[in-house]
Amino acid sequence: MECPFCNAKREAILYDDGIIRILIDSYPANRGHLLVVPGRHVESWEELSGEEKAALIRGMELAMEKLREVLKPDGFNVGMNLGRAAGQTVPHIHLHVIPRWMGDCAHPRGGVRKAVLDLEDENLSMRERWVKNRLREEEVERLREAFRS
Repeated sequence: MECPFCNAKREAILYDDGIIRILIDSYPANRGHLLVVPGRHVESWEELSGEEKAALIRGMELAMEKLREVLKPDGFNVGMNLGRAAGQTVPHIHLHVIPRWMGDCAHPRGGVRKAVLDLEDENLSMRERWVKNRLREEEVERLREAFRS
């Protein structure tokens, strides 16, 4: 399988410092869903260097900062699916940064725990939601500009 993070489409890349990349998620759980990925192809947490682990956290903070600046969310879900049993579908470690707004779903209580408890997540139940959750071109441009500054 060709890695979609190592071979990310140019328009999906918001930030790249050689150690990490920040990408727009292709199947967003919510508007502005970003991924922080190591630049080097690494499949598991244990394979990461200390510098890469620190860079992922820095990338998470940077992604949250820029999303706050541009989209003004009320909160975030942040997490990693480590291994197939945990739901990791792309074998390149990545950290999800998902902006959240009051009222963006009917039952936000439990957040990421819904996945562990195998409860339906109304934000991910239909392909139409992925399309609806995609950023508008002007939002992508504003985020791109925010990452440049």
